[in-house]
Amino acid sequence: MSFIRLTICRRSTTSLFFHPRLSLSTICARDPSRVSISSSQRYFSASPRKTQQPQDAKTAPDATSPASEKAVYHGPLTATFRRLKLFSLASLSLSSTLSPFFFIIESNLPGFARAALAATALSTSVLTTALVAWATRPYVTTLRRLDPSTDGAKGLEMTTFTLTLSPRITRVYDLEFLVETDRPLAKWELAREVILPAQSKDGQPIVGKEETVAETLDKHGKVLGSWVVKWKENGEGDCREIGKVVRHFNVHPELLR
Repeated sequence: MSFIRLTICRRSTTSLFFHPRLSLSTICARDPSRVSISSSQRYFSASPRKTQQPQDAKTAPDATSPASEKAVYHGPLTATFRRLKLFSLASLSLSSTLSPFFFIIESNLPGFARAALAATALSTSVLTTALVAWATRPYVTTLRRLDPSTDGAKGLEMTTFTLTLSPRITRVYDLEFLVETDRPLAKWELAREVILPAQSKDGQPIVGKEETVAETLDKHGKVLGSWVVKWKENGEGDCREIGKVVRHFNVHPELLR
């Protein structure tokens, strides 16, 4: 009898389903390599057991959680700009390291020619690095709304990065001071002058009073600079910078929600 069963197991898979005494569990016990169940078959099984739920469903974050509500925007070019900054810094370091070799290596070139070559290579690298730093400085990688219950204030928080990839977190407490800008590669800027409407719901500010409307912090929460407004008559305000403040911001308006 065992000889007959062994012979049946070697037949094709289609013939097995026509034998009344053979089941899927018997086939798997004899030769596990003959039958395999894919992950999709497991997940769409009619069995109510919890072990058959996909792992992604257990670990996926809740879309309505507070953490997901705060992070409303992520810059899509963050990784690209990061690589560009790293490449620019690497090229500057390489140029600075190789420049002295123009004077060390034996050559028929006179000294002033060697100095000109070294200066050209180094100045070109410095210029391109400075251009990359200027172009990528306003790019916002993360933008979120401030929650008064957890952050202690209302407004927007925008994160940018310096050329050396140090984060700069700028908090704007009054969105009236965030206006469109003419600077290339930027969408918003902190206004230098504002004029409040004649009938403001908050009333006219006190003449001579100064208020902080924006702050820039490092990754440790240390305040690096503030954007302060000083009110004059008729609701006019002049803004000035105290310390080091990120003033321009580059965002994708079509991705904001």
